[in-house]
Amino acid sequence: MTDNIALWLRSKRSPFTIAPAPFPQAQAGELIIRTRAIAVNPFDRLIQTSGDLMTPFLSYPAVLGTDVAGEVVAVGKGVTRFAVGDRVLGFASGTDKTRNRAVEGAFQTYVVLIEHMTSPLPDALSFEDAAVLPLGISTAACGLFQADYLAMNPPSAKAAPSRQTLLVWGGSTSVGVNALQLAVAAGYDVIATASPRNHAMLKRLGARVVCDYRSPTVVADLITALRGRTIAGAIAIGAGSAKPCIDVVGACEGNRFVALATPPASFDDVPAGRGHWRHLAPAMARTVMGNISLALAARRKKVTTKMTWGSSLISNEVGPMIVEVFLPAALADGRYEAAPKAEVAGHGLSAIPAALERQRRGVSAAKLVVTL
Repeated sequence: MTDNIALWLRSKRSPFTIAPAPFPQAQAGELIIRTRAIAVNPFDRLIQTSGDLMTPFLSYPAVLGTDVAGEVVAVGKGVTRFAVGDRVLGFASGTDKTRNRAVEGAFQTYVVLIEHMTSPLPDALSFEDAAVLPLGISTAACGLFQADYLAMNPPSAKAAPSRQTLLVWGGSTSVGVNALQLAVAAGYDVIATASPRNHAMLKRLGARVVCDYRSPTVVADLITALRGRTIAGAIAIGAGSAKPCIDVVGACEGNRFVALATPPASFDDVPAGRGHWRHLAPAMARTVMGNISLALAARRKKVTTKMTWGSSLISNEVGPMIVEVFLPAALADGRYEAAPKAEVAGHGLSAIPAALERQRRGVSAAKLVVTL
């Protein structure tokens, strides 16, 4: 039998360790891929350091990771869209509450993927570039299209103009560039925020207006850009993004809803080992106070807010709509760009912890990828 190797998280807050893993078996509706590229996300790091709060349901030992690309080596019963040898990208669902299986974590040589959360790759798209997509596009899609969020029209090749405008705060982030592209593909006008060095990229991807999020007049500038237009809502990404989005959306006519992709306080400085609780307690307190402050601001502005969970689309119609129906043709036709750009941070599972630490220190308009 072919050997499988995984980067294991043996228990809550334990160090990552590389060790053999069982070779997975594809069940009905599943496929197995040989991993070629993995992208790292803040969520992977936060599960290790703060999994008690983020994923209290997670079974250990666990294999983390959601963003993966590779080659199909086996398919389960009922799988008709893929065959052995196909190049694919997929959302590895092992840390989702409804799946919760180590065999579905991306940080291993052979990974189980759900068919409807897997997309074929066009020949021109490399594994490294493809790996940047899954969690970013999934989180964006959850905020934009789920019925209990912004409930926007679905993206398609022939989407009719909706005459509504979406605000994307944090447009150059992984979630932001995908939210922008998905909204444009669904027929929406988009305005966004980003650092000035990323304005040209966002306009190329379809944003009508891009404002500097550090500008002291950014809220007024966005309200001016929205004058006379109907708001489709906003998606708030990044530290400090929620309050200005509430202020902007609260000044507009239309869907006064802000989908939140980032909690009000950062857990980036919480270590997995020594000093864990000393750093975690203040972060929790800031989160509680931040949530109270945001709730009061939203109530005053008559705005609804709700935190997104990037894997919830696995279990509803949005997952297949995006990954199975929209994305394959959009990638093949060049209508959708794998963004942000991939930056290779090493080779092999042993490179993942260092990539996560580098990601914690900050990466702009790029996503770190490890090849296998």
